[in-house]
Order: sequence, then structure tokens, then C-alpha cells
Amino acid sequence: MDVPTPTDGGSGSRKQAGLAILPFLLLGIADIVLLLKWGLNPLWGFVIFPPILFISVLGWIGFKSGFIRSQGTVEE
Repeated sequence: MDVPTPTDGGSGSRKQAGLAILPFLLLGIADIVLLLKWGLNPLWGFVIFPPILFISVLGWIGFKSGFIRSQGTVEE
């Protein structure tokens, strides 16, 4: 089984990975803004933001490295 290299097109680009993760990151930030507008203590924004950012970075790495992609074929 060959491991895809960045030159053979097996992995995604940074831009494609960013575009795939951007809606989830924006949704998390919008959630924080909504909670703060409802009058929640601003300290909770600092508590909620790191997990949102961490999962977004993991997703970006997954998309960029080609780990998350449609295989399309089944090897037998």
C-alpha cells in the first residue's frame, strides 16, 4: 500500500482543508458570541474556545494530509 506524497495529488491542499473546516469553526465562534450576548460570564468564552479550536485544527490536519477523503475503490 503506497502512502500518498504531496506531489502525487493524494493529499489535499491547505486551501481545500481550510474551506472544509471553516463552517465548523465559524459555527463554534458564533456559538461563543451568542452565549456571551446572552449575558454569560466572559470567562466561559475562554473555556469554550480552546476545544473548538483544537477540533478544528485536528480536522484541518486530517483533510490536508489526505486522511479524510473518498477512496472510491475497494482493494481485494
